[in-house]
Amino acid sequence: MALHISCFNHILFLPPTLFPNSPPRHSNGFQREAQPTPSPLLSKRELSLSAFALILNGFSPNLPAAISAQQLELLRYTDDKEGFTLLRPSSWIKVDKAGATVLFEEANKGTNNVGVVVNPIRLTNLREFGTPQFVADKLIQAEKRKESTKDAEVIGVAERLGREGLQVYEFEYKLDSTRGGLKRIFTAAFVASNKLYLLNIAHSDKPENPLDSHTRSVLEQVLHSFDSATPLI
Repeated sequence: MALHISCFNHILFLPPTLFPNSPPRHSNGFQREAQPTPSPLLSKRELSLSAFALILNGFSPNLPAAISAQQLELLRYTDDKEGFTLLRPSSWIKVDKAGATVLFEEANKGTNNVGVVVNPIRLTNLREFGTPQFVADKLIQAEKRKESTKDAEVIGVAERLGREGLQVYEFEYKLDSTRGGLKRIFTAAFVASNKLYLLNIAHSDKPENPLDSHTRSVLEQVLHSFDSATPLI
C-alpha cells in the first residue's frame, strides 16, 4: 500500500451521527508482535485526503465473499513501539504490505482486511484536521474523483473518547469500484504524541452476499476498540 502526500484544506463543521453499537473497553490479553520502522516526520497538513482515502479503500483489488461467523473470534493486538491497540479477528493472517504499520487479512480473501497506518505529524489535536463530518465529506469527494470509482456514499460519522479523553473519529462508507466491486469500509483516526493513527477495515458487501448483521457487529467491535496504548503526553 503506497501513500501519497499532499494536504487537508478548508476545514468546517457539521454535526456527526453515531454508529449504533457502543465501544467495548478492554485492558488485558494483549498480543505483541515486532513492528516496522515509522516513516519520516510529515509537516502539519501533509497527510493527504488521497492517502486517507487509499487507506479506507483497503489493501487489495480482489473482492472476496463474506466472512463466516466461525472466523470472527477476536483477539487483542497491541503495538508497544507505535503505541496503539485494537481487537482483530483471530483467524486472520498478519502480512507485510508497503505503507502499512500492521495488516491482517482473511486467508485467501485479502480484500477482507484490518490495517493500521501510523505517521509522525506536527499536530497535537485531531480537530486540527477538521471535524468528523467535514473530513468524511472530503474523503468521499476524493473517492469520486478516482477513475475506478463508480459510487461512494457515507453511511455514518462519529466522534468518541478514547484513553484519557483522546478524540477518536470514526467513519463508515460504502464503495463501488471497477477494481473491487461493492465493499463496506470502516475507519477510525486519532492523534497522540504527535502521531496520526489510522485504522482501516474493509469487507465485501456484494448485493448477492451482503454484509450480515453478525459480521457487521464484530467489525464494529474492531472499529470501536482502536485506541492509544500509552499514556497521553
